[in-house]
Amino acid sequence: MREFLTTERIAPSKRLVVDRTKDFGEIYEMYDKHDAATQSSRCIQCGDPFCLNKCPLHNYIPQWLKAVSEKDLEFAFKLSNEPSPFPEVMGRICPHDRLCEGDCTLNDGHGAITIGGIETHITEAGFKAGFKPDFPGITTNKKVAVIGSGPAGLSAATYLLRSGIAVTMYERSDRAGGLLTYGIPNFKLDKKIVERRVKLLEEAGLKLVLNCEIGKDTSFEDIADAHDAIFIGVGATKAKSAGLSGEKAPNVYSAMDYLTNIQKKNFKQSYEKKFDFKDLNVVVIGGGDTAMDCLRTAKREGAKSVTCLYRRDVHNMPGSKREYTNAMEEGVDFTFLVSPKEIILDESGNAIAIEVVKTTLGLKDESGRQKMEEIKGSEFRQNADVIIMSLGFNPVVPSFLAENGIETNKWGGIIINEETHETTTAGIYAGGDCFRGADLVVTAVFDGREAARSISKTLLK
Repeated sequence: MREFLTTERIAPSKRLVVDRTKDFGEIYEMYDKHDAATQSSRCIQCGDPFCLNKCPLHNYIPQWLKAVSEKDLEFAFKLSNEPSPFPEVMGRICPHDRLCEGDCTLNDGHGAITIGGIETHITEAGFKAGFKPDFPGITTNKKVAVIGSGPAGLSAATYLLRSGIAVTMYERSDRAGGLLTYGIPNFKLDKKIVERRVKLLEEAGLKLVLNCEIGKDTSFEDIADAHDAIFIGVGATKAKSAGLSGEKAPNVYSAMDYLTNIQKKNFKQSYEKKFDFKDLNVVVIGGGDTAMDCLRTAKREGAKSVTCLYRRDVHNMPGSKREYTNAMEEGVDFTFLVSPKEIILDESGNAIAIEVVKTTLGLKDESGRQKMEEIKGSEFRQNADVIIMSLGFNPVVPSFLAENGIETNKWGGIIINEETHETTTAGIYAGGDCFRGADLVVTAVFDGREAARSISKTLLK
């Protein structure tokens, strides 16, 4: 496995910008069998693989790279699908440059293995070849309820079903998937990919109850009485506030409201027409992946201009470098080292501009990150027709938590035993963003998997 000396890193091809910004189709092309094997053969099979250790799921990356290089697709499929509930999703949306690829040994002068592209290839090619993940069917008399069908909930359901435990999943929306369905745009993750996984779980015995909000359409107590355990994976959807004067203006929106409505539009469902930004000047405040999703969505929606304001520099952006690069290619304008101070309103109370102040990065704080310092007298205005706030999310705290002894911390996160994922109420487990706050999909998936394993161990002992 020394092909890295003669074979360079070649990432999956992307659709041309002039084509991809006209629609919401995925922008990355798939590796074919030859290219996947060639890129996999670059792996040097480290004795202590940093990529595996950096992956929150501890995927068997070197092992399935070796299998792909040897053209053993079936073995690679089994290896990839064992620690991950949906590797074809993670291959598309994981920030590989910050995780597995970021710690690849070959980054030192040769270019990391294209782990994400190969991960996607394995499962897509495997499905095409007729392979399916193994499920035993419902082999026990145990029943678990899963509240929320986002990454954590789907992951928990997957591993519970693999243990032969019956699962009923409750989702308040009209479609399963949570963030995967309504929070991540199609150009990153085609919704047919999510729907296919949900269908596989239903074939394995999952009972999916849609349009059902716990505490409103059915009671938590009724669910608890009917099941042997409960997993809560309701995510974090409450937008953080910047506390700016003028941010309550009618044309200032939260990132998730915008992305959800555009996805409804793409589903050809009813949506709020105020989110049609064609021919408007759109400004997004924030520098994470959700901000990139909003910026790139607005470009596809025909905005006149799309500008990102971020208070630090490009090297300190919390999102994936890949998503920033894609946004740049698609014509998004970036203004770095500016901090919003006030949203300027017209006489009717609508936002027309943002007053910002220039910033500089100073000494490092306790966390090792440079402190942001404002430059006095550097204020200026950025005109805007609409403003999208993408500053992160906090958990929404359902009333049924306190009513059932499930404790939360000061910012609303569910308190759990981090070894077992059990909450302060016995038999009730939680994970994902409702525990961590807004975080990566892969960490939510990890929580769901580990909670399911704890539940299975308890119920089947």
